[in-house]
Amino acid sequence: MLTFALAVFLLIVTPGPGVLSLAGVGAAFGWRTGTRYLLGLWLGTNLVSLAVISGVAAVILADPIIRTLLLIASAAYLGFLALRIALAGARVAFIHMETPGFVTGITLQLINPKAYAVNTTLFSSFAFYPESFAIETAIKLVVTNIIWLILHFFWLWMGVRVNRLNLAPATQRRINLVMASCLMGVVALSVWSLIKQ
Repeated sequence: MLTFALAVFLLIVTPGPGVLSLAGVGAAFGWRTGTRYLLGLWLGTNLVSLAVISGVAAVILADPIIRTLLLIASAAYLGFLALRIALAGARVAFIHMETPGFVTGITLQLINPKAYAVNTTLFSSFAFYPESFAIETAIKLVVTNIIWLILHFFWLWMGVRVNRLNLAPATQRRINLVMASCLMGVVALSVWSLIKQ
């Protein structure tokens, strides 16, 4: 089970759309909005986990057209989030903006290719309780959720911390642009992986 926990840590800590957008939302919009967004990401991740465990995701993602459409939807959505973060500007400029929240987080995870890849890897590998698939799956869900929540709250805290440093507006804008650029990098890598197939 320690191998499984280490795999969870390594797969979740690597920057993906969820982590990058969460840090960006925390930096641009603060703790309260970031927490709502994080809870949406968490529910979305668990919905993806259930889809993977039940086999629904395998059936859906076996169709290359559906897989391509999900990638396009994911890329468009991440591009939208990146644009929102990039245009958030200095702290004062985004007070009146409509902000990403709970539903935004769920939506991102449901179309996030990394969420499906991570969950498929975790729940189809690392058998440690052969006596009962149900018990092993339940333990994996608990371990995954504990590590997921700790790491995501850390990234949210890091994003919010940027705000509390009382950085100059130009520096805050640069940070938002870097976060947005990282998200666009994930989009580019996702599209590139589809083209390579």
